[in-house]
Amino acid sequence: MRLRAVLFDFSDTLFHIHHAQRIRDLLDPGAEVDAAAIDSILDAVWAASATPAEQAKGRDLSPEAHRRCWTELFRPFDRLAPGLAERMYTEISNPGAWSPYPDTIDTIERLHGRGVPLGVVSDIGWDIRAVFARFGLEPLVSAWVLSFEHGLEKPDPRLFHAGCAGLGTAAAQTLMVGDNVERDGGAASAGLTALTLPRYGGDGDRGLRTVLDLV
Repeated sequence: MRLRAVLFDFSDTLFHIHHAQRIRDLLDPGAEVDAAAIDSILDAVWAASATPAEQAKGRDLSPEAHRRCWTELFRPFDRLAPGLAERMYTEISNPGAWSPYPDTIDTIERLHGRGVPLGVVSDIGWDIRAVFARFGLEPLVSAWVLSFEHGLEKPDPRLFHAGCAGLGTAAAQTLMVGDNVERDGGAASAGLTALTLPRYGGDGDRGLRTVLDLV
């Protein structure tokens, strides 16, 4: 069956935060912190966040769990400055901290211009609609499936099916685009086609225009 609708993941698929720069911005003016120390802590945080034990905590099931789990993950940053972990969490839940990848806006606008129904399925603990609104993209998204609003996390098939229902398309007609093989790629088990993007190299497009050739 021909693909005729697209569901996107949010973080590290359509939008991202330049965490190292944001950390430097959060530090007191004049504070001297080695960039290598920031990168080392960031690497450790991301590695810890991806462990099965951490992901089993249900951090995206509610705003409270999201804040608690991510603040604890950010706790090593308190070694750089007291209270930095709390400020880090405030930053990741700040719509103004997020930036689209170079090909995000063009891809979404071109798909919408073709009449392709678009939705977002995200494991998240706060309302990300404001991020899309900043860039004029919110009206182009017809279905919002946010884990904390459903009390479910990917790859639960009910989230993907909710996205399809919101778009009015069958699972077999819908493409799920994300960056996590297990969570976003799990859409394949729900009957969708799944496209998992590689880790972003930090230069150039994200690879989103591939979607234009698939739908």
